[in-house]
Amino acid sequence: MPKQENGRKEDSAIQNDLSESFEEEVRAFLSDEEKLHLTDDLTKVNPVTTTTVLKCLQARYTVNLFYTNAGCSLVALNPFQPVSNLYSPELMREYHVAHRPQDLKPHIFAVAEQTYRNVQSQIDPVNQSIIVSGESGAGKTWTSRCLMKFYASVAASAISPKGNETVERIEKRVLDSNPVMEAFGNACTLRNNNSSRFGKYIQLQLDRFHHLSSASIQTFLLEKTRVAYQAPNERNFHIFYQITKGATAEERLEWNLPEGADYHWLPNSERNLDEDCFEVTRDAMFHLGIDRSTQNNIFKVLSGLLHLGNVQFSNPVDESQPCELEDKAKDFVKAAGDLLKIPVEELLESLRIRIITAGKQQQIFKKPCSRAECETRRDCLAKVIYAKLFEWLVLVINESIYADPSVWTSFIGLLDVYGFEAFPENNLEQLCINYANEKLQQHFVAHYLKAQQEEYAAEGLQWSFINYQDNQTCLDLIEGSPLSIFSLLNEECRLNRPSNTDLFQTRIENSLSNNQCLSRNKFSKKPNFIISHYAGKVCYQLAAMVEKNKDPIPPELIHVLQNSRDPLLQKLFPVTERNQNNIKTQNRAAVVTVVSKFKGSLEHLMQILNKTTPHYIRCIKPNADCKAMTFNREEVLSQLQACGIVEAITISAAGFPVRISFQSFTERYEILRKSRGSNKNRACEKSNSRTGERKGETALREDDKASRSLVSEILQNVITGPTTAEQTGNGAENTSVYCGKTKVFMANSVLEQLEARRAEVLNEKAFCIQCCWRRFKQKKLAKERWSATVIQAALRSWLAKTRFQRMRKAANVIKHGWRKWKAKMAALAAAELDEGEEKAFSAPGATVISAKPPRSLETTWPLHALTQFWPLGLVLAAAPVTVTGPRRDLSLLACFRRVLQESNKAQNCFFGCGITSIRALPQGSVKFHCKKSPLHYANVSPHTDACSITGFNQILLDRKKLLPT
Repeated sequence: MPKQENGRKEDSAIQNDLSESFEEEVRAFLSDEEKLHLTDDLTKVNPVTTTTVLKCLQARYTVNLFYTNAGCSLVALNPFQPVSNLYSPELMREYHVAHRPQDLKPHIFAVAEQTYRNVQSQIDPVNQSIIVSGESGAGKTWTSRCLMKFYASVAASAISPKGNETVERIEKRVLDSNPVMEAFGNACTLRNNNSSRFGKYIQLQLDRFHHLSSASIQTFLLEKTRVAYQAPNERNFHIFYQITKGATAEERLEWNLPEGADYHWLPNSERNLDEDCFEVTRDAMFHLGIDRSTQNNIFKVLSGLLHLGNVQFSNPVDESQPCELEDKAKDFVKAAGDLLKIPVEELLESLRIRIITAGKQQQIFKKPCSRAECETRRDCLAKVIYAKLFEWLVLVINESIYADPSVWTSFIGLLDVYGFEAFPENNLEQLCINYANEKLQQHFVAHYLKAQQEEYAAEGLQWSFINYQDNQTCLDLIEGSPLSIFSLLNEECRLNRPSNTDLFQTRIENSLSNNQCLSRNKFSKKPNFIISHYAGKVCYQLAAMVEKNKDPIPPELIHVLQNSRDPLLQKLFPVTERNQNNIKTQNRAAVVTVVSKFKGSLEHLMQILNKTTPHYIRCIKPNADCKAMTFNREEVLSQLQACGIVEAITISAAGFPVRISFQSFTERYEILRKSRGSNKNRACEKSNSRTGERKGETALREDDKASRSLVSEILQNVITGPTTAEQTGNGAENTSVYCGKTKVFMANSVLEQLEARRAEVLNEKAFCIQCCWRRFKQKKLAKERWSATVIQAALRSWLAKTRFQRMRKAANVIKHGWRKWKAKMAALAAAELDEGEEKAFSAPGATVISAKPPRSLETTWPLHALTQFWPLGLVLAAAPVTVTGPRRDLSLLACFRRVLQESNKAQNCFFGCGITSIRALPQGSVKFHCKKSPLHYANVSPHTDACSITGFNQILLDRKKLLPT
């Protein structure tokens, strides 16, 4: 594998750039300056040089195009002025709903949307990270703020929150953490009005529905020395200016902050910045769950620190006595003690007297401190209070936005760290800040510039290595083992002796003289050393560097803070910490230095970044004076060269941005494979592959070949045209897909085709599933309807059967009564006949008439007898429709109406026919005079079809209406 050489190869590359043919290509590209601003992707620049890249960025900056794609990263130029509609909610919506956000103009919202869609696609690694880097004042904080607004907008859940109304929904709380963190952690510096004096990594955690469910914030190295010391023309943290400018009259009286008062730790207070808005900070704290009383307590403590900064000491007349206070210092000490709720005598004793424990018997001695030691103790007290307060605020914010790990499944990380710094005087803070930037630059180099090229060579691609600037030598100088600047600093802190800067400088030069990145400013009288960082050389002063690394806290200060009656200070300094601090002070070898803690937290951060898919946003500062729409070519060029943008563009233009292993590729895109053979064949293939794994290396090679053939088959089915290059092919210059030994290398366009085709196939499968489901539902519905019909028929049958039984019982009663009445009528008729005959034969004086045989009861009715009945239609309608035979006749007879209520005899219509018995049979024909029924369904016969339920129901429903009342 080719090795990286950063010396001779760079010189040869420079000479090649200056060749005549190359210069002609550059002139030809730059000849059409009117179209340079249309180049929104620097990988399209041909040839790729610092000159062409710089010209394109300048042309786009002139026409208010501040974002440009640079292969694997996005270049963001700071306009230093508000730009309308550049970060509006409508623009967020446009990038979120776009089918292809990359076809829109380059923007940080496009990067954010790409990370969000990567999480949705579940392609390993699922978790994403956006690393926002750049110099101080390049716009990193603003970029991170806009990214959080985008995620809070697109990943918001539609479910309304429940619980306490004071603590609002998670999106609002995540956004409200920004003004609080900036107020307590940002300050105005020489290079930036809102410079982050700490680093933070924000983890936006998403649930399985890809909604924002929780978040967490991890901070790094707060510059707490700024509380007690501010460089010329710089300011303290924003929160101090907010409380002095935004407090009401009542709050000023309560916090003892008279208007117009002068504080030593509040320089340049006459400057008015947008970050001095006190109400925004208070509202954000309230939304995060910090109530008004707790806020009032916090601002009281901060006011006490301002008064503490005005406490000045003077040298005593007698060295055995404590330092004296200046004239006005007594009032400030009293005000600080009242606000911190610490007795003034205890506060002064902790600042002016040092307690020494010596001997085996742990004898305690009290020694007065010098003026310098008193001022150091005063500054240390303020720094430890502010540092604990900042940590407590971060803990409160995390508790407000925290959720159990079982709730969220993936996350998107936003890294916003302090930018590279080089001031006239640099110390331990600047060393740690620039070390963090070196680690991030190494991550970029290792992930894109170095690892990509080595992976191309290992996978068999024909690749010519591109030179790049490797900062590993600089990192070895700072953090290497066994000897480095950090190790020497920690060793100096463990020695039980006062630090000697000249001796320490000599140790650094003797131990690390072989490193090319180390040098010294020989013209400076102060002990120093110079490190050649990736962004330039920085001179560090050794004065007080060892003491800052120790970060000692006198136990007297901790004790006086633990005895405070202030509830907030009691939370920050619980009594249980007293014994631990005593143990730490006695065992100097166990002291954890600032450098060790910062290095450990940074290594933990790098482990998280290495497990995610990184996305880089390179913020560029167009000019050092922060002037609007001013493009300084030298300033921009130095930043481009420092962060390796040109090399990244070259590698991205010639390489493959998408790399997926065979296993992941087949798992995701196997549905695009055309089906061949039956399921049995596939089962055989799987069994063969399993047996192949047992046969050693030969089986593994065959498995790799089978995977490669499967991948090639999928690509041929999806991609049109000769775009695939096999391992033994002609190389990767003219192809957009390459199948290596274990991975598939693709361009973004090929990945888009695969995803589009996969979406089509999934839609087809989903449509097929929907059709089957709808068919199943329809069949189930039809079956349910048939079952309901059967149940209804059975129920109706039971109802009809029950009614019939009741009617039959009633019919039996009627039949019994009818028979009884008939028998009675027959008896009456017989008795009447017998009585008539007796009268005919036994009348006195009657002449004998020729005897005629009496008519028997079996004689027929006379002809043309008239009998009145009910209308026949009504009789038929009232009769049961399902009864046949004798039962129907009986029902019809039961419906007949008697002619006369009082007479049971039939009247003869003819004279001289004699008496006709009711039992006599009718002679000839009997006419029934029937009227047409006025009822609608009297003559309707129900349909006998079992499926026709409606007519049957109608007859049953209308039957009661048809019956006579």
